[in-house]
Amino acid sequence: MSAAQNSQRPASTVPAAKAPDRLLDVKQAAEFLSLKPATLYTWSSDRRIATVKMGRALRFRLSTLQKLIAKAERPALS
Repeated sequence: MSAAQNSQRPASTVPAAKAPDRLLDVKQAAEFLSLKPATLYTWSSDRRIATVKMGRALRFRLSTLQKLIAKAERPALS
């Protein structure tokens, strides 16, 4: 395949709406939420936040964290 053909090829064949959700490790999720990793471990243990366990690794779906933020958002008073 030539360079010109390769540059016109889409980066992903999966549509954006069907793309798999990104998984973040505890450190990344804590940074995203501006929390300490210990807080996420506690929330996970208490089942306050959904997690994905892969062996011993604990992961958080980016969409879950975004929903958590949206749920915690308080509207401004007018």
